[in-house]
Amino acid sequence: VQLVESGGGSVQAGGSLTLSCAASGFTMSAACMGWFRQAPGKEREGVGNIDVDGSTTYTDSVEGRFTISRDNAKNTLYLQMNNLEIEDTAMYYCGRFTSRCADPRSGMDAWGQGTQVTVSS
Repeated sequence: VQLVESGGGSVQAGGSLTLSCAASGFTMSAACMGWFRQAPGKEREGVGNIDVDGSTTYTDSVEGRFTISRDNAKNTLYLQMNNLEIEDTAMYYCGRFTSRCADPRSGMDAWGQGTQVTVSS
């Protein structure tokens, strides 16, 4: 199982970026997948996730600005980020949950290496 993120970079506030997470070794559409981020000095936090049925949920701070999608043919997860804010600066990771997104017992069993997003004023 391998997850490889790409697409990070530097952007001005108000700009957009799209992150990708390419999966290998498993079928991404059969798993709950999530995007997470970790800013310097802070704990890793969930950004949002997409379940096997395609349903998505987001943390409040990105709701309406970020969109998670999945290309089953490419086995790739995406995070479209619009109207970026300085507070969005962080290392972004994709991860695979051990069961359905809504299962409170679900943990994580695979992580990518991360891709840096830096938003400046």
